[in-house]
Amino acid sequence: MNGNIILCGFMGSGKSTVGALLSKKLGMSFIDLDSYIEKKEDMTVSQIFDAYGEPYFRQREREAAKELSEKNGLIIAAGGGTLVDKQNADIFRKNGKIILLDLPVEIIAERLKGDNTRPLLQREDKEKAMRELYNKRMPLYKEAADIIVDAAATPLTVCGKIINEI
Repeated sequence: MNGNIILCGFMGSGKSTVGALLSKKLGMSFIDLDSYIEKKEDMTVSQIFDAYGEPYFRQREREAAKELSEKNGLIIAAGGGTLVDKQNADIFRKNGKIILLDLPVEIIAERLKGDNTRPLLQREDKEKAMRELYNKRMPLYKEAADIIVDAAATPLTVCGKIINEI
């Protein structure tokens, strides 16, 4: 495939897992955008949020999107908030297909139970915060996506669906 494959979706939707599988199946390099930023900043996403705030992180995210979109043959797992910013969607779309891993909120809630690594969910009522964020972001993901894939199956099945779609 020419260009890149950008996986988007809510936190816990399987972007990193499916991205790594796609990478092996298609012989493309896999990059997790959050990990890419963490390496550049020498801090975790949570540490970046704590030290500099969300606006700083979002700026680093846009810079990383620009850098990576100039390359070819990548599978990029976008962070959960990356494609909420329409500029990032436009940047990625210039040289790739954006694929939404669509997953019901109930499955995501189950997957994220006990996960304390998500800075935007560090609140008293984590599940309520997660559901509110999900409801706010899902329409934006759908708007940004070129292809929407039901991600409620096993990662291998989701990978097969994506290969069929592209």
